[in-house]
Amino acid sequence: MRLSILDQVPVTKGNTAVDALKKTEELAMLGDELGYHRMWMAEHHGMDILASSAPEVIAAHLAAKTRTIRIGTGGVMMMHYSPLKLAEVFKTLSAFSPGRIDFGVGRAAGGDQRSIYALSEGRQPMVNNMYEKLDTALQLINDEVPEDDLYNKTIATPSQVVLPEAWLLGATGNSAIQAGIRGIGYSFAQFFNGQMSKEILDAYKKNFQPSAFMEKPEINVSYMVTTAETNEEAEFEAKPQDISRLLFTKGKIAPVLTPEEASDYPLTEMDRMIIQDNRKIHLVGAAKEIAMLLQKEQQQYGFDEAMIVSIPHAQEKRLEVYRLLAKELL
Repeated sequence: MRLSILDQVPVTKGNTAVDALKKTEELAMLGDELGYHRMWMAEHHGMDILASSAPEVIAAHLAAKTRTIRIGTGGVMMMHYSPLKLAEVFKTLSAFSPGRIDFGVGRAAGGDQRSIYALSEGRQPMVNNMYEKLDTALQLINDEVPEDDLYNKTIATPSQVVLPEAWLLGATGNSAIQAGIRGIGYSFAQFFNGQMSKEILDAYKKNFQPSAFMEKPEINVSYMVTTAETNEEAEFEAKPQDISRLLFTKGKIAPVLTPEEASDYPLTEMDRMIIQDNRKIHLVGAAKEIAMLLQKEQQQYGFDEAMIVSIPHAQEKRLEVYRLLAKELL
């Protein structure tokens, strides 16, 4: 199984956004050293707890700091950008790091209503043309003339660069089918809602048509993981993320606590039930157990790659998650 990294640049309690970005760089360099296949940067706006508002900029920096790991976005949020700008950015990235860049895109907003309207300069955001926008961006990246009258009178430069891999993020059967039709990779966000099914992934494979971007279907699945040498330690390190998820379900956004603070956090019986239910999207346990679970799910669902997002409070504990999984699976 290929292993990859998804990073949201978490700003944990007691740290700054600058600290978080430096830790992302450190994680990328470790992933490169350990043999992880790719590292993607998420896009989030309007939240102090995540410093990942410009994934394409972070990707450029990380590509320059690493040697073999693929670098990209998981994903850049299409609704905020022109297809021409998307094509120009990722062709430039690919020109600097040929064969190592991923153009991963999503249809969501990555932020609240205030952020969405600020990014669109107060105009009504266009949210119903995402697949058309993706088609245009792919054509421009591939040095083709788009059908869209707005974009067929210009070109996306630099031209004649190595094509990045193209991926569509999703958590529904619709996005799976659309990714397959376009001949690009499909990335399922299991950590988002925990509703992966073999039917969704099979629909992607069934509808896949080879393209300039990908000859055969490729699926990666993103998991939230907290692991350690023992179950007890993993539970201790997972508690802050459990509480962050709990608060998010209540409409509250707060930095990830320290494990000690999380251990003392007052929880109602209902809170504990919510946390337990959220464990279907937060895998917690000793490294060997998590590795076995990922292998079992790969066999059950038929994906190619597990992409790991992990947010322990301490950087060393976060890096340890990726070291332990690499030891078990790479």
